[in-house]
Amino acid sequence: MPPTPPPAPSRLIERLQRQVTSAFAWLGRKVMNSRMKELTLLTLPYQVAAVITALIAVGYAKLFGLVEEVHAWVIGIHPDWVFVSAPLAFLLSWWLVRRFAPMAGGSGIPQLMAAIEVANDKATDRSWRFLNVRIILVKIASSLAMVVGGGAVGREGPTLQIAGSVYRTVHKLLPPFWPKVSRKVMMVTGGAAGLSAAFNTPLGGIVFAVEELTRTHSAQFRTAVLTAVILAGMTAQLLLGPYLFLGYPKLEPVGFSFMYKVLAIGLCAGAAGALFCKAVLLLDKWRRTLKGNAAQALFAVGCALAFAVTVKLTGSFALGSGKHLLESYLFDTDVDPGWRDIAARVLGPLFSFSAGGAGGIFAPSLASGAAVGGWIAQWFEPSRGEFNVLVLAGMTAFLTGVSRSPFTSAILVLEMTDRHSVIFQLMYAAMVAYLISHGIDKRSYYERMKLRLLAALPGNSGREPAAERPARNGTRRPPEPDPHDEEPPAPTPGYGLG
Repeated sequence: MPPTPPPAPSRLIERLQRQVTSAFAWLGRKVMNSRMKELTLLTLPYQVAAVITALIAVGYAKLFGLVEEVHAWVIGIHPDWVFVSAPLAFLLSWWLVRRFAPMAGGSGIPQLMAAIEVANDKATDRSWRFLNVRIILVKIASSLAMVVGGGAVGREGPTLQIAGSVYRTVHKLLPPFWPKVSRKVMMVTGGAAGLSAAFNTPLGGIVFAVEELTRTHSAQFRTAVLTAVILAGMTAQLLLGPYLFLGYPKLEPVGFSFMYKVLAIGLCAGAAGALFCKAVLLLDKWRRTLKGNAAQALFAVGCALAFAVTVKLTGSFALGSGKHLLESYLFDTDVDPGWRDIAARVLGPLFSFSAGGAGGIFAPSLASGAAVGGWIAQWFEPSRGEFNVLVLAGMTAFLTGVSRSPFTSAILVLEMTDRHSVIFQLMYAAMVAYLISHGIDKRSYYERMKLRLLAALPGNSGREPAAERPARNGTRRPPEPDPHDEEPPAPTPGYGLG
């Protein structure tokens, strides 16, 4: 007996379902072949660069920690070995920068800012002078050499320049048929991804990109930054595991009556950060007036010996990035802050940065702020939890005095400790520090170094902006080009510090 045909309404529904399915399939093919394909191609460079950045950042962090252990072993043999290790290491760090990549010196953040300033998608782009593959290699080698000698430098600023170089290199490798990707947005995104991977602070990376790296409206790069920060952070966590840069310090609830203590520390630490930067700029200006490799080398050795004397007089807190001081102040049962700790964390980084090698200023600034905040905090006889609040306020304020990025400073310290209960205290300390540091110097250290870098570009005749020029009775000859840069050279090796 033949099968009974389905009723007419059922056949109509099946036919309608087939038509709708066919329509969705056609639409999917059209979208995939046009808009989705374009979006995929547009986002792929950011994603690839984010993963590469995270891998390099993790490897760099591992090497940094290993080299710190080597130095600890050397100092463990006898503390006076610092008088041998520091000059040799500082000299090697300076030579690597001077010989192979002058723009790899210093922290790297001013170089990234300068590259973003001059970047464009035309043949006249000059950002390659600040961000390239050679700089990645020299940056890592020079900063590690500095750490072997105990130099009070960090890896976070160098990680940002490395990340920017990775993103720019990926952009350079895109084939001609690729949809247009903005070189400037790539480098801004690289800075955010680098900070996220270095500190495990994704929000800090996003805020830093908006607050410090660009004045462009955030709508032009927000998707790229978010994607890069997520991928870089997740890749770093996949390799290192979930972690906080500073763990979970014990805090106690504080009220409105506590804020005058935060005000005092914000004023002192913010002013200290601004004055510290003026001292670094002064020594940098002195170093750049020295002519010839011999004079520059002697200056590097002199900085190393001054650093060794600082270590001898103030103790081991002067060594390294300062994380051991942060951990001691935040977690030790008994803490005895003293002026020697402040001297260690101010003079140690000062002489280390001024030698001419590579090394970051972010982490050392946090340690300097902790030393200032802890020393002032003891005057108020706080409990252990209140003491930690004031130490965190000092860290935020000193970093704000250096960077003039109050939101970034507060968010970074917040994410490092996962202590959201003190967000208002941290933001208040950052605001106070920003106001006092702005009164001391209207431009940040990063901004002034960026201006020097831009003034050194060919075509600027070595002239600095008006705010950077010497007094009317001072003279300065145009800087000489360095023969060892990666493409046509920037006209001065000395301007590589930042």
